[in-house]
Amino acid sequence: MPGKMISYSSKARDHLLKGVNALADAVAVTLGPKGRNVVLDKSFGSPVITKDGVTVAKEIELADKFENMGVQMVKEVASKTSDMAGDGTTTATILGRSIYREGQKLVSAGVNPMDLKRGIDKGVAAVVEALQKMSKPTKDKKEIAQVGTISANNDQMIGNLISEAMEKVGKEGVITVEEAKSMETTLEIVEGMQFDRGYLSPYFVTDPEKMEVSLEDPYILLNEKKISSMQDLLPLLEDVAQKGRPLLIVAEDVEGEALATLVVNRLSGTLQIAAVKAPGFGDRRKAMLADVGVLTGGQVISEDMGIKLENVTTSDLGRCKTIKIDKDNTTIVEGAGKKADIQGRVQQIRTQIEETTSDYDREKLQERLAKLVGGVAVIRIGRRADDHHRGHDLRKAGEEKDSRNAGYGHVLITYLNCLPKMKPKIIVHGGARNDATNEELRQTDVSRAAKKALVMFQPPCFPMISKQIASPKYSLTRWVLPTRRRP
Repeated sequence: MPGKMISYSSKARDHLLKGVNALADAVAVTLGPKGRNVVLDKSFGSPVITKDGVTVAKEIELADKFENMGVQMVKEVASKTSDMAGDGTTTATILGRSIYREGQKLVSAGVNPMDLKRGIDKGVAAVVEALQKMSKPTKDKKEIAQVGTISANNDQMIGNLISEAMEKVGKEGVITVEEAKSMETTLEIVEGMQFDRGYLSPYFVTDPEKMEVSLEDPYILLNEKKISSMQDLLPLLEDVAQKGRPLLIVAEDVEGEALATLVVNRLSGTLQIAAVKAPGFGDRRKAMLADVGVLTGGQVISEDMGIKLENVTTSDLGRCKTIKIDKDNTTIVEGAGKKADIQGRVQQIRTQIEETTSDYDREKLQERLAKLVGGVAVIRIGRRADDHHRGHDLRKAGEEKDSRNAGYGHVLITYLNCLPKMKPKIIVHGGARNDATNEELRQTDVSRAAKKALVMFQPPCFPMISKQIASPKYSLTRWVLPTRRRP
């Protein structure tokens, strides 16, 4: 096993700073509506042109191990910002670089790192509070289109698509972005609940031209386990056949004798029937089956509930207006579930979204919520020879949260406005006081190390970032070393 390289103190921090600067310099050029594009080399295919900060950050790796650790630190800043807000990755990268660079100077001068961190936390809290007071929700389709246009590199056509999609699916809907097979960029609204499972046999197809199954006013059987024995299904199939209505079977799998019998009855015209696998895996499959059950008013057949398949009647089945199935997807339109039950299920999922700490789980829960109350919009990107970067900008702008949170560094201007209200200082020969209230600060709010370093300290915000974005005349603060007088 090769030995580890170890670096300490200021030398180690300098190595990290080089990596931080390398990444931030590459990302910073994309900042704002007038930012420049970056060309990314790919091992396969043509180069990619993008203005998305997190996309640029993900491509950067340095040969020096210590410097690369600095790259990874700031890359994490961009990724977290993208996951949580969807936009502002370039601004976050610049802030991260400035906080590290200026913080390194202060730590080298003797400032306690924890006091510095507490000051930054207080500043962040003040800026967030100011932003919340200033914020206003988008009121109409036009305002959403304006925000979407900014997020999509000032492409008005894309902004209008995003606005239309959000109008159709609502605030809790899901907008997904795919690459189109043609040159046209289109918007498709998926009505009802759709999950990515297709028919188990092409013999179930009712429309040979489109290779689709279409069932009108069907019953829906939801079974948690596999179905392999026809004997268990026989009583239910006889009951459904007498009522002359179609039947969709959703189960972990339908195989062997059971699948063969269903196909034979479908081909002979005895039953209009289809079967698909249940969506998801493990515990998520149970939850998604329960969602379908609530939406359609059906009972999930599960051994945990003490219900056996041979005892199921048509009263246990779900119902809906229409079901469409192709080889990849199943769509349930206008389920017959009770509104009160659906609202209860929606509230349960919302609670789970608030409580979960996993980004992946939160994303899946939001998808389930959208299928129950909102809907799903699919934007298919048409690629043109002269527009290689459009797909990447649309993927970025197509995220619902991105279109709502685009801000292009507005946090910095907000900071400029709220800074005068909270500018505590540490004076070398005096106590620490808050400029706004003239009240003396507690010892926990000041830095003893800063006194020893003979500096003027203005901590509770992150003032070091303004030089990169704000006008020079709004320079926020400086760290001043008082001139020593000769005795």
